[in-house]
Amino acid sequence: MAKRRANGEGSIRKRKDGRWEGRYTAGYDENGKRVMKNVLGKTQAEVKTKLREASTRAETVQTVLSDKYTLAQWLRHWLDEYGQVYLRPSSQVNYEGFLKNQITSDSIGKMKLRKLTEHDLQLFYNRMSKSGRVQRKGTENKPTGLAAKSIRNMHFFISHALAQAVKEKLIPENPARDCILPRKEKTEMKTLPLDQLEAFFAEAKRTGVFELYYTELSTGLRRGELLGIHWEDIDFNAGSIYIQRQITRVGGEVKASPLKTKNAYRQIIVAPEVIQMLREKKEREDGFSPYVFSSPTGGPMCPDSMLHMLHRVLKRAGLEMIRFHDLRHTFSVLALQNGVDVKTLSGILGHYSAGFTLDTYGHITAAMKQDAANKVGGFLAAAV
Repeated sequence: MAKRRANGEGSIRKRKDGRWEGRYTAGYDENGKRVMKNVLGKTQAEVKTKLREASTRAETVQTVLSDKYTLAQWLRHWLDEYGQVYLRPSSQVNYEGFLKNQITSDSIGKMKLRKLTEHDLQLFYNRMSKSGRVQRKGTENKPTGLAAKSIRNMHFFISHALAQAVKEKLIPENPARDCILPRKEKTEMKTLPLDQLEAFFAEAKRTGVFELYYTELSTGLRRGELLGIHWEDIDFNAGSIYIQRQITRVGGEVKASPLKTKNAYRQIIVAPEVIQMLREKKEREDGFSPYVFSSPTGGPMCPDSMLHMLHRVLKRAGLEMIRFHDLRHTFSVLALQNGVDVKTLSGILGHYSAGFTLDTYGHITAAMKQDAANKVGGFLAAAV
């Protein structure tokens, strides 16, 4: 009676060419039919070792399905099946762009999913840092490489898709896990100085956008959040505004979208002056639009137009150019300098943690601590 083979040994035979061959079940196809594969070796012992290793892999990885996908095909599948469930529309558009312009057009997009390694991804990111930018008319003098932020966003996309491939047993581990990414590029924080506010507001009134920028500097809202406020979101009696949507521009379409994180859904208390200003604006417009700050047609205002308007006001007022996001910084710095604690400010800004707020405005709080120490030291020195 033939000796029964141990688990993992599969079927072993000696071929006519003198080599040993082992066959094992590599998995099952989409119809449930068993798929057989083989390993070769010079000796029976070598084949037994290879069979055990292959059988172990087959238990943890669906090699048949893994062979079905290239990296680009899996990313396409992930976007269609999973990305649409929880990605914001803007992220969906960005990832579609990465897949089309960088991944599919590069050799890495054609690699089989199961053969992809960390080294392959690292080399791909390095290539994109040097020459990943799509060159279009009018961009001849711009850098040819992708910015660090774009590389990091693309890695986030690839890593999440590969993590799902691990869950579905298409690959044994995530090759994107330990890739080294370029450091985040820190944008210099600017604010609108206090001594320039009078000139800024005067020009904003002449331009007809005073209420918009006064509200922004009173609340520190993100650009899309400010544009997403409906009249029904304002509680005029309580003096508060509910932030529950944002306006984004996706694929040329301006529309309302969900907020960035759960912390972004919040109620903020505003000064009586702001509530009175908005009440008067509402009475003047008399139901023209559900949006507090709308386009001339009554629909949502395009976020891109906010920056154009801001630069027009700054230029006419003779002030330095800043980003719209710098108005949010201006509000935050003024709040901290006037005694608002970091945790309260974090809630107003809709940050995911007070620690993030502290990291962002650490230089401001450090200066405030030094000022407090100097004042205490002065009191004590006077007493001595």
